Amino acid sequence: MKESLFNEIINISRECIFWKDKDRRFMGANQAFLDFYGFESVDEILGRNDEDMGWHSDPVPYMADELKVLSGQSTYKVPGKCIVRGEERNIVATKRPLYSGGKIVGLIGCFTDVTNAMRKRQLTPRDEELYSADRLRRYEYFDGILEKFKKDEIMDGLTGTVSRVFTLEFARNLIEHETAFSFILIDIDNLEYINDTYGYRIGDLVLMDMAASLVNALGDRGIVGRFGDDELLIVNTHDITYDERKAFLEELYGQDGTLCREVRVDQFEVAITATASSTSYPIDTAGFDDLLMLLERTAETGKKEERGRYVIYSTREHGEVPVNRIKRHDLYSVSQGTVRLLERTKGFENKLNTIASLLMDELRLTETCFVDSKGVMRSLPDRGASSDVFDIPYIMNNEIFPCGNIDALKSVSPMLHKALARRGAASAIIARVGADKEVDGYFVGISDEEKRVFNDYETGLLYFLTRFIAVRARLDNDEIS
Repeated sequence: MKESLFNEIINISRECIFWKDKDRRFMGANQAFLDFYGFESVDEILGRNDEDMGWHSDPVPYMADELKVLSGQSTYKVPGKCIVRGEERNIVATKRPLYSGGKIVGLIGCFTDVTNAMRKRQLTPRDEELYSADRLRRYEYFDGILEKFKKDEIMDGLTGTVSRVFTLEFARNLIEHETAFSFILIDIDNLEYINDTYGYRIGDLVLMDMAASLVNALGDRGIVGRFGDDELLIVNTHDITYDERKAFLEELYGQDGTLCREVRVDQFEVAITATASSTSYPIDTAGFDDLLMLLERTAETGKKEERGRYVIYSTREHGEVPVNRIKRHDLYSVSQGTVRLLERTKGFENKLNTIASLLMDELRLTETCFVDSKGVMRSLPDRGASSDVFDIPYIMNNEIFPCGNIDALKSVSPMLHKALARRGAASAIIARVGADKEVDGYFVGISDEEKRVFNDYETGLLYFLTRFIAVRARLDNDEIS
């Protein structure tokens, strides 16, 4: 019964699935695999390996790949080629070790034929500008921003797209003006593998080419921005509804070949696929933070399912999926645009509000506050109702104090505990703001998440930004209050 059910399940899959013993000999395969190679029965492959079948013009890389899996390492979406009925086909394959009694006894793998979806061309460095100042000025937000910043200061240096900070602020501005738009997050599936296998130069070329292709495909329907190491974010002001976004994404995956193709770089042939996720304002939600959260929820769903496809958010399908944060990039990538913004921001108060906006998103905070040198805590950015928390220095033995449970503050800083509890905090993270030995105050990030553990990225970003605004305020001769 169990074996029959297993066969029914794997034979539903459109992916070609197979499993082998520790000597790399076939032990079984699903119907899609047999159909792909034109076999009548699985008996035609049992006990044989790839070399016996003659599927690869150069079998050595595939043998090495499987030996690596049999040593305990999984592989994911690795591009390759196989000969099927005399024709060489492009595939992407995923393989994992099989365990029994704690020991590796074989491997299981699956692959997809991507020959027809891929578009092959030579990939070379691009010199042309993706966005001119005039093109950006078509949007009211960028028209104002370019009065304060040089164009290069708001762009991502590698891809030529808009930097993360200004892409997200553009979306915020659209919501403030009640202008409908959609987010489309593009996650390049194999960029880490490409970097490790062919080198970072080729990985950069792939990322740059993907960015240029998206800008070209999007046209005047919005802007493309850098979101993470292997992520690009489209803000589309034209394709808003589910059907409109579906049609646009079908173009990217279909005849357009933007998100699924093969390119040649130097002597290498590199397969490029990407997973896309989309949410829409105001259809899915009316707030920026909620829209970004839903995008992350949808992206996590896409990553758990088959890669190289798109997922459009819907309440019925994704409303109950737990939210896991999208992989963040390094401190340099996040802070680059923020530093440029802070360098042009006048006044200590405005600098505080700028980092508060970023940290609300990056650290998943429900509220941010600032405690001044007199021990008065007020919310950012409105500086509303105040609370006296002059006992806050008692807990600040270090520059950063992460607190997973505010009840731990009761005995040491009871006034701070009371103020945080009144604001609905379950956990908090606090940073000393100052330069050298001078203390200007304390930045307080509040979370309603119980037993929150703040990771190294979050504490590092908070430390960097709070130190930077203190130093910058002194360079700008800001009045600190």
